[in-house]
Amino acid sequence: MTTASAPGKIILFGEHAVVYGRPALAMPVTQVQATATVIKRVALPGDIQIEAPDVGLSANVNALPRDHPLAAVIHSVFSALGIDRPPACTVHIESTIPVASGLGSGAAVSVAVIRALSSFVERPLSDQQVNSLAFEAERLYHGAPSGIDNTVITYARPIFFIKGQPFEPVRVAWPFTIVIGDTGIPSPTKETVAEVRRKWQADTERYEKIFDQIAVVVHEARQSIKAGNVSALGPLMDENQALLRDMGVSSVELDRLTEATRKSGAMGAKLSGGGRGGNMIALVEKEKAAVVAEALINAGAKRTIITQIR
Repeated sequence: MTTASAPGKIILFGEHAVVYGRPALAMPVTQVQATATVIKRVALPGDIQIEAPDVGLSANVNALPRDHPLAAVIHSVFSALGIDRPPACTVHIESTIPVASGLGSGAAVSVAVIRALSSFVERPLSDQQVNSLAFEAERLYHGAPSGIDNTVITYARPIFFIKGQPFEPVRVAWPFTIVIGDTGIPSPTKETVAEVRRKWQADTERYEKIFDQIAVVVHEARQSIKAGNVSALGPLMDENQALLRDMGVSSVELDRLTEATRKSGAMGAKLSGGGRGGNMIALVEKEKAAVVAEALINAGAKRTIITQIR
């Protein structure tokens, strides 16, 4: 039996614009994770059973379409390793990461499964190989992903990311605290990314300007993090949120939660991920985190997470 886990993530700055070649900052969230456990079975080679109770899936991998994300991930591992008849096994998947919430549930499951399976056959893959395979799975989940989710989750460290370029680790000079609030509204990233693309195609000039403005925010945020200037991040979060609202990816629920955090003492707040639902994040002083989390619940958040970026 082998087990592997992968964390969730937040986009600190730059979601959506990152799909169009602008930079983004992403951070791992270790308070939630996906775990894959591979157990040997007595059966013919190639007989692989998937058990994913969190999403109500119990099926043989060969009975699923090859473009099913979990089936595709499993096939891709053995293809990468040149194994035509893998040993019979059960792949059991559990996750505490809410699905379709902007916390990287799909990428985390992919990374955990890839690592668990490659270790199960005693041929563990490198981080670069894991990241590459997880990105291919992200195409099935999201259609045209930037690659930021699988990258920050694979390497489990703060990153500065530009699509198509090697990521750069971000040095956090001074740790800071983030409160995450879940609207409880599923919002598949694939749908919001596709909607932004339609709007971009209809009004390219306007959206390119928004993306450029977001890029400026991301660069300023990166410099502030490197310099330990945490207080500067709050206004930058608010600015990024205003631009995301202009882009049309916020919602009444997200706006209500971000406003609730500001009123309870947060230094800044914004949605994180695809938008329209899912999660928002707020920058807080560590000693105010519990108060802000309570304010989120009172404002309608279904759950909260307090995490420290370091």
